[in-house]
Amino acid sequence: MNRTAALAAILADHDVTLHGEDDSPDRYGRQAAFVFLKSSDTPSSGILVQSLLLSAGMALDTADVADKDCAAILMEAEAEARRDKKGIWGGDAVIKNAEIADDILAGIGRFTVVEGKVLSVRQAGATVYLNFGRNWTRDFAVTISKRMMPAIESAGIALKSLENRRIRVRGWVEARPGPRMEVSRAAQIEVLGGS
Repeated sequence: MNRTAALAAILADHDVTLHGEDDSPDRYGRQAAFVFLKSSDTPSSGILVQSLLLSAGMALDTADVADKDCAAILMEAEAEARRDKKGIWGGDAVIKNAEIADDILAGIGRFTVVEGKVLSVRQAGATVYLNFGRNWTRDFAVTISKRMMPAIESAGIALKSLENRRIRVRGWVEARPGPRMEVSRAAQIEVLGGS
């Protein structure tokens, strides 16, 4: 079942309510919102449709939700699908290996999840780089604007401590000149166990 069919099955014969963080559309005229199924069991808020898609393995958590409680629900729903190998998590193709730059470059312009060991953390001007390889023109790197540092640190992530640690990052892949991913929220970085 694809994502569209899964969403149609979830929404079939249900009334929904939409809750957005604000009423202003993005630059493309879209208005982001959380979708809740109305239910007699949960009349005050309803069931969060995004968490149902994530727990079925039909979507990836973008880690861009400001509300911490809601963000935790969404991340846990994705983790459940990953553990149970549901939907897109049934194979090995979802999480890209940071050491295989060509695999990541194939996802230019797409939202991607990448795992790997951070070889070095360096700052150049107003940007911090989490480097997963030694060649900056070819290997994968995560970029973090210096203005994001307070938010990253307040989330308990000391960037320098990530050297020689395995992490999972999620975001949009760009080529500049090697594969790059910009982190604009602390939730985009997950520190994994072990080294």
